[in-house]
Amino acid sequence: MKNITFKVQSFRKVPTPYVTKGNTEDTPQMYIALCDVTNLPDNFPMETNPREQNLNTGVAKAIKNSLAEEALHNFYILNRGILLSAASVTHDNNDGTVTVGFEDTNVHGNVDGGHTYAIIKQLKDKITPGEQYVKLEFLTGVEDFFTTLAAARNISVQVDDKSIAELEDRFTIIKDVLENEKVIFDRVKYKQNAQGEIDIAEILQILNLFNVDEYPTNQTENLPIQSYNSKKKCTERYISLHKLYDNTNANPFVKMRPIMIEIFKLYNKLETKMAEFYTEGTKKDNAKSGHYGRVKGVSTGKERGIHTSKFYQQSMDHASPIGFLYPILGAFRSLVVEKDGAYSWRCNPLELLDVVGPELVKTTVDRSRSLGNNPNAVGKDSGNWKTLFMIVQFNLPKD
Repeated sequence: MKNITFKVQSFRKVPTPYVTKGNTEDTPQMYIALCDVTNLPDNFPMETNPREQNLNTGVAKAIKNSLAEEALHNFYILNRGILLSAASVTHDNNDGTVTVGFEDTNVHGNVDGGHTYAIIKQLKDKITPGEQYVKLEFLTGVEDFFTTLAAARNISVQVDDKSIAELEDRFTIIKDVLENEKVIFDRVKYKQNAQGEIDIAEILQILNLFNVDEYPTNQTENLPIQSYNSKKKCTERYISLHKLYDNTNANPFVKMRPIMIEIFKLYNKLETKMAEFYTEGTKKDNAKSGHYGRVKGVSTGKERGIHTSKFYQQSMDHASPIGFLYPILGAFRSLVVEKDGAYSWRCNPLELLDVVGPELVKTTVDRSRSLGNNPNAVGKDSGNWKTLFMIVQFNLPKD
């Protein structure tokens, strides 16, 4: 148990209306206090807050301005304050101190008001004691519905689905696979405003391409175009499947664990060889090969500096739109088979990419041109997804 004791200006317990006389055990309890910002402790647990704190947003700047206006004495009125979940809360009337106990940092700590707390810690040494106060709300007995509480209270700036899912510990399926792939693992962000170049939601989009439970390989009508169309829906699907199946083998993403790393490597190889594949593909039709850097939607190194691949940070002279990448990558789900409750490959996807890559890239670029040089349109075009899938299927080794 971690106990933090500090002085407050006022304190009161708010009686719950649902408790019968003499029966308060294990019932959620609420306490409200006003605290001089200069007395606020610096060590409240923060693991419970759904967001990382970004102090450069408009909201954060407004909080700073409100706190700095000492003469108005109204910070505790204008600001929503700080909400803390705790194991215990006691108040000493003699010296005006409150002692807050934090037992499990998965459910005890700062729930809402993380930006307010970070800004107060940043500025409190510049505030005159007695000039500004902050409202503190303490809740005990909320462990059983903590994630619901966190989602409900963080609504002034909507908390996204992945942040709540991270609080609910739903990404262990992916984290456990990536743990030994440090170049990826250390760069994935699971919460709003967190540091990291790879959003977990993007990973879920890519993995959704290979969910053969949802998109069977024996038909071409149900295609994973949603991976391109909606990051939010891919995240929602992952969360709903985890709620339904947890970490059991009934969950397609658990079945996918044996092939996840190869999926990221396949994405990396495709991303870094798009220009090479395009050149090879155009050579078959023309005496003069095509220049990938001139294709609409492709960024070149000359324009924006040397690009690096998403997962393995390889240098690239060209960056391709995901409207090209996702349909090509999604075609490789035709290699996925399920055996004994796990996904595996019918053949090596990296080797097959060398064989079919030129045709896949040229087909995609040609389709983009037919749609008005529009990578976004080709990313949404079901005809292109179907064609690419059939190209891969046609080139699979015979059983």
